Amino acid sequence: MDSPHGAAVKAEGFGLKGPRGWVFRDVGIEAAPGSLIALEGPSGSGRTCLLLALTGRMKATEGHAEVGRHRLPKKMAAVRRITALGPVPGVNDLDQALTVAEQLREGAMLQRRYDAPLRTLLRPRGDRRATARTRIDEALAVVGLDPATLPKGERTSVRELERLEAVRLSLAIALLGGPRLLALDDLDLKLSDAERAEAWALLRSVADRGTTVLAVCSEAPEGVTVLRTGAAAPAKPRTGKHTGKAAPARPADPGADGPKITWGLPPGNDTDPAAAKPGPDELGPDEPEPDKPAEPAEPAEPATATAATATATDNDEDEKGTDDALAETGRA
Repeated sequence: MDSPHGAAVKAEGFGLKGPRGWVFRDVGIEAAPGSLIALEGPSGSGRTCLLLALTGRMKATEGHAEVGRHRLPKKMAAVRRITALGPVPGVNDLDQALTVAEQLREGAMLQRRYDAPLRTLLRPRGDRRATARTRIDEALAVVGLDPATLPKGERTSVRELERLEAVRLSLAIALLGGPRLLALDDLDLKLSDAERAEAWALLRSVADRGTTVLAVCSEAPEGVTVLRTGAAAPAKPRTGKHTGKAAPARPADPGADGPKITWGLPPGNDTDPAAAKPGPDELGPDEPEPDKPAEPAEPAEPATATAATATATDNDEDEKGTDDALAETGRA
């Protein structure tokens, strides 16, 4: 049974398969409304993808889940309306160029534009600003962030915030819409042990108010519902013989099954240039091997002198023949 604030979370055989294989698979969980759920696992084990899938931001490919009686993956839009994301790196990062006040006003404006009923946009501007200010103050009080304690108050730049202060600010923006499930990633990233304990205490207080909390972490504390993910063993690179280095890629065997690729051939010519060359065993006795250069032949004598000599001889024979013919005519 769902509470007015929190949402129950159930999953059975929940999985997501991507182009490179399974991101996560066979996930099962059953958590009551207002639970504090820790998604525990090493980096790269699919924990962020699981968080996004349970909040309707990523479509699962196997099994099903239910968040607040909305079944996934069919009702992803309905799940997105009742859930909110806290800090998730690469998805909803804080704008480092804004101040704390500007970031809060932007979050309230976006929530009013996309999540609030249409009739709220028809209210006078003064009323909308007063309502937004009240909701911002309430969210800041829930996460324990007092702008007066910051170096420059609300005019403090987001880039000047400490890691835990940035987490509190992101959670405050997420709570502006009154979600039934709040999800955040890498809770214990760059936090000391004392700050980590303080962050978990903050999430516990949010869960005690009735909101279901789903947090990704490397190590979950005691007293929370733990959902663990495991990393698949990385593939070992192929190594060369007696070397510790990766073996170089080898060309495909031309005689192997499958499509044959030829390089540098004109269209319509399917003859492999390598196959056209005779092997050492196919060479004749007088033919040189292709790898050994043939011995150069002796240069031929120039044919100019020979041709000139032959021409002169022919001319002499013609003159003698002419003289003999004249002599014979005179005798006659």
